[in-house]
Amino acid sequence: MYELLASFAQTWGMLLFITLFIAGGVYALWPKNQAAFDEAASLPLMDDDRPAAADDVAPCDKDVKHHG
Repeated sequence: MYELLASFAQTWGMLLFITLFIAGGVYALWPKNQAAFDEAASLPLMDDDRPAAADDVAPCDKDVKHHG
């Protein structure tokens, strides 16, 4: 019984992961998604010189006491 279940899981599990891999590749390379991925790729390079607003600060940073 174990060998039957192990064989079933290995065969269909492999096919499932191959299918998911191909679906992920198609999604990533689909021409309609290129603009969104290009924008996301350039986010770390955007120059943002303005200081962070109070709403942008994480809640744990508001409670920190600065010694100056």
